[in-house]
Amino acid sequence: MITKKRVDLLHFIMLAIIPCLLFPSFVHSQCKRQPVIFSFGDSSDTGGLAAGLGYILSYPHGRTFFHKPSGRYCDGRIMLDFLCESLNTSYLTPYMESLHANFRNGANFAVDVGDLLHPHAPFSLTLQVLQFLRFQKRSLELIAKGAKKFVGDDGFKNALYMIEVGQNDMKLALTSLSYGDVVAKVPSMISEIELAMWKIHDHGGRNFWVHNIGPLGCLPQMLVSSNNNDFDRYGCLRSINEGVEQFNYKLHARLEQLRLEMNNVTIVYVDVYAIKYDLIAKYPVHGFENPLMACCGYGGPPYNYNQNIKCGETGYNVCKDGSRYINWDGLHYTEAANAIIASKILSTAYSQPPLKFNFFCNN
Repeated sequence: MITKKRVDLLHFIMLAIIPCLLFPSFVHSQCKRQPVIFSFGDSSDTGGLAAGLGYILSYPHGRTFFHKPSGRYCDGRIMLDFLCESLNTSYLTPYMESLHANFRNGANFAVDVGDLLHPHAPFSLTLQVLQFLRFQKRSLELIAKGAKKFVGDDGFKNALYMIEVGQNDMKLALTSLSYGDVVAKVPSMISEIELAMWKIHDHGGRNFWVHNIGPLGCLPQMLVSSNNNDFDRYGCLRSINEGVEQFNYKLHARLEQLRLEMNNVTIVYVDVYAIKYDLIAKYPVHGFENPLMACCGYGGPPYNYNQNIKCGETGYNVCKDGSRYINWDGLHYTEAANAIIASKILSTAYSQPPLKFNFFCNN
C-alpha cells in the first residue's frame, strides 16, 4: 500500500533528480596556463548589443540563472558560458562593456546583430576584428605600464579565437532571394570569415575554433515568416535548411584549405548544425516538449512567435518551465538547450579534428 508519506518522499526525490537529468554534468578541463578566449560573430553575445546600443533587456530574459537580465537573449546562460565554465574561467566580458570590466581571460566581440556582408555596419565581423586589433594594441600598452586586468603577449599568442557568424546574413538571404541567388552569395560570406581569420593570424593568432550555422529552418521566427510549406519530417523548413547546409559545406571546405595555407595553426571546425538538429529531432529523449515553439513570445501554439510582440515586450507570454523548451524567444535557445549543445561540443564527437576544448591552454 502506497502511503501519503511515501508519495511525498517520491515527489521529493524526483524534484532532486530531474534537474540533474535535464542539465548534463560538465567535466572541468585542466589548463596548464590561464585560458584566454576571444569570441567573434553573432549568437555568442553576452551583452555586447546591450552595451553598444545602451539597450536594457527586460524580464524574463535572464530569469533562470542570473535572476535578472544579463544582456543575453536567453533565460539564462548561453553556450559560450558553459564552455567557459568547462575551463573554470569566468564568463567573457563584452568588449563594449565599460563598467566593472575584467579582460584577463579575453573578451567577447560577438554582437547579436553581427553580420558578414555589410563591413561598415556597426557590428559586422570586419568591425569586430578592428575592435580586437585596437584591444590588442591597448592591452599590451597597459600591461607594459603595470596594468593587471588585461591580456599580455603570451596570452594573445596562445589564445583561442572563436568564430560563430553568418546566420543573420543567411536569414536575410533565404527570405529575400531565390535559392540559386542564395547559393551564389555564400562564397562572399565565407570570404569575409577567411579575411577575419587571416587578419587575426597576421597579428599572432594561431588557435581557431569555428562553429557552423544551426538549422535556421527550425526557428519559430523563420517558420512564422515563411510562405514555404515544404516541411521535413520534424516540421522544419526543408529549403531553408538546405541553404544553410550549402553555407556549412563551403565553410568546412574553406577551413580545410586554410589549414594548408596558414603557418603553425590549429583550426577546429564544429558541426553545431548536427548538434542542434539532432536535439530537435530527438527532443523527447532530452526531456523537451514543443521543439519548434518559443517559450517566450506571443501567439501561442504552434510557434508562439510574433514579429510585433517579442519576448519582454508588452503583451508577451512566457512558459512556466523553460527547461522543457528548446527555443527561448523565437531566435535563440534556452539555457537548458544550450547546456546540452555545449556538452555535445565538449564531447569532441562533432569537431574536426576531434580536439578537446582545452587544447589551446594545455599544449
